[in-house]
Amino acid sequence: MVGSAGHVADHGASECATGVYRRRRPELTLAYQAVQGWLATWLAHHEELDAESVPTHVERELSAYLECGILAHGFARARCADCTAEFLVAYSCKGRGVCPSCTTKRMAATAAHLVDSVIPRVPMRQWVLALPKRLRPALRNHAALATRVLRIFIGSIQRELRRSAAAPVHARLGAVSFLQRFGSSLNEHWHYHCCVSDGVFAAADGQTLAFVPATVDADRVARVQARVRRRVLAAYCRHGVLSTEDAENMAGWDHGGGLCSSHP
Repeated sequence: MVGSAGHVADHGASECATGVYRRRRPELTLAYQAVQGWLATWLAHHEELDAESVPTHVERELSAYLECGILAHGFARARCADCTAEFLVAYSCKGRGVCPSCTTKRMAATAAHLVDSVIPRVPMRQWVLALPKRLRPALRNHAALATRVLRIFIGSIQRELRRSAAAPVHARLGAVSFLQRFGSSLNEHWHYHCCVSDGVFAAADGQTLAFVPATVDADRVARVQARVRRRVLAAYCRHGVLSTEDAENMAGWDHGGGLCSSHP
C-alpha cells in the first residue's frame, strides 16, 4: 500500500526477535536543516548575479534531498507477517551526490557488485582525469564529447599498458569508470574516476584469456597525460567548442594542464 500524507506518526514497534525498524529522521540533522533553510535564498541570490545560474543537476539533487526520508512526500506501509506489526517506510531520493544516506547505500551496493561479480582478482589502479576549468562547461550539453573524452582516456591508458607488458595489439584492459560532475563545494567540476587493471588481458588460446601484468611508473603516467591532453584538445576543436589558437595555448600549460593522475 502506497500513499502520502502531510503528517503521520510511526506505528508501534515490532515484537519480533529479528529487531525493531527505526525510521531515519533526516529532518533532525544539521545538513538537512541548512539546506532546508537556505536553498531558496541561495538559488535566488545566484539568479541575481551576472554569472550563470546554478546547474540543473545541482538544484535537482538538493531539492530531492529535502524530500528524502520525509513521510509527507510519500511512503510505503509495511506489515510483519509474524507479529502483524505495521510501520511506514518513507521514499528515498536515490541521489548520487548530496544525500548522505542514498549515496552511501549506492556506493556500498555498487562496490559489492563490482567486487563479487565484475572485477577479477588482479591488481587494480585508480586513474583520474580532471579537466581544466575552461573545458568543463562544454561537457554539460555535449554527451558525445563527454563520451569521447572518456574513450581517449581509456585508450591512452591501454596503449601504455600494452607497451609495458609487451602484449599484442589485440590485448585489452579491464576498467570501470565513474563520471563526477561537481566538486565538494557543488562547483561544476567534471572529472573521471576509472578503476583499471594493472595490466592487460590477451588470448592465451582459442577459448581463454591470460592476464599480463604491467608496470606503471611516473614516466608512463606522464606519457598518458601528454597523449590525453593532445587528443582531448583536438576533440574539443573538432566539436567546435574550442578554437585552434586556444588549444595551442593550453597545450603549453605547465604540469600537463592537470589532466591526469594515477593511484595504485
